Amino acid sequence: MGLVKPARHTASLSVDFIVVGAGIAGLASAIALRRVGHRVSVFEKHDSITKATGGCRMPPNLSKILFHWGLEKELRKISLKSQGIALNLFETGELLGEHVWDEELLRESRGEFVFAHHADFRQLLYDTALSCGATIRLNTTITAVEPDACRVRLSTGEVLEADVIVGADGSSGLSRRLFDQGESIHRMNMYSATIPKELIVQDEDLSFVYDRVLRSMFAWFGNGRSVLGFPAGGKADFALFIYCPKDGNEGSWETMASLSAMQEALETAEPRLKKLGKLAQSPTCVAFQEVPDLDDWVHESGPLVLVGEAAHPLPPGSIQEAALAIEDGAVLGKLFSHLHSRCQIRSLLHAFHEVRHDRCSRVTKKEIGDIQFMCLPPGDYQQMRDSVMRAKRDAGKDVLDTGEKGVVGSAEWAEIVDVFGYDAEDDADNWWVVWGLLRERARENVDIAAYTVMPEQVVEVKQALAVDSAS
Repeated sequence: MGLVKPARHTASLSVDFIVVGAGIAGLASAIALRRVGHRVSVFEKHDSITKATGGCRMPPNLSKILFHWGLEKELRKISLKSQGIALNLFETGELLGEHVWDEELLRESRGEFVFAHHADFRQLLYDTALSCGATIRLNTTITAVEPDACRVRLSTGEVLEADVIVGADGSSGLSRRLFDQGESIHRMNMYSATIPKELIVQDEDLSFVYDRVLRSMFAWFGNGRSVLGFPAGGKADFALFIYCPKDGNEGSWETMASLSAMQEALETAEPRLKKLGKLAQSPTCVAFQEVPDLDDWVHESGPLVLVGEAAHPLPPGSIQEAALAIEDGAVLGKLFSHLHSRCQIRSLLHAFHEVRHDRCSRVTKKEIGDIQFMCLPPGDYQQMRDSVMRAKRDAGKDVLDTGEKGVVGSAEWAEIVDVFGYDAEDDADNWWVVWGLLRERARENVDIAAYTVMPEQVVEVKQALAVDSAS
């Protein structure tokens, strides 16, 4: 298994998966499926998996999965642990307040906030997938995905078949276009860039971003625009995400944007932000689009399932962007660890959608709301936001506190449990215990002891069956 720990339970039937796209979701799916014994081939149209630049924020619900897979040591090599955030006003630079992540709440989540370069993170996943035994073909363009025949066609004319196709080629990829998507709303643009640390520390006005470990992330709230900045781990370059009104410069993560256009987005910013913009390198610009939910992530005509941005596009740069992709892979692997017959495939694919859809929809709405909160125009809501934060700052409190810090049942605790404390693999296990085994028993009328499950799961299933019989 190379870099990762082997799974405790593997599928009794191994089948072939084709993964379309070697982004975070595609590589995570490949790792998770290989861990449970399936054969996986990944196809990526670009000739390198490190072309995309910029930073990557990883919350506890992401890092805990990598820790469980045995990648904690490798992740720490490329990342920097975040311990807090400083919130400022975009136009003036006024510090509205600071917030230090509560260690007790983070312990409950069993993960950590970490930052890395996107390219370094993707390289880690790529190396891990290869070490697990996945086949990855770069510079390979898929020109058609055919769910009914469960096959793909390459630009070379080659036709490849599998038992399952995983569409991980993003919100504009071939896979998603096979579904009824609805109309997207182009809300804003987002520029992403990095700044070498050595350039920042040479300027006394900018050295504040490295002065204190606790200030490892920064946010600037502005009128219709906002900025997030953080040390990106590894070489500790400083990453910038700049949200601004649509300016016609949107492209892709792999194409360079105009540096002058990015600097224009900072035209009304405080002096320090303008300086950071002038030092930025290799900017990209992508559209922040609000995308309607798909009714289903499983194609009606065959075993094609969407994961990651292909299934549930998030605002670019959002803290859960990479996390939901990793969760998708983890859940897909867990569910298919129970495969013992090909007749289960479609049921398990629909189970994936059932487990993931509400979670992803809820988190996506929160991420959109967070960006809107940072970009409030002048008015009553903006004034109330700033006044509340100033009051907490002046009282010496963490600015994002609910007033019930560390209290079970508080709003802060509830959010930690729901978003950061969420365990994707546990959710998949719960589905199997509550629904999967019962459906298998109903369909095949076999004894539940024929399935390999943990002892405590057998107890839960028998209790559920007893309740069902009594009713």
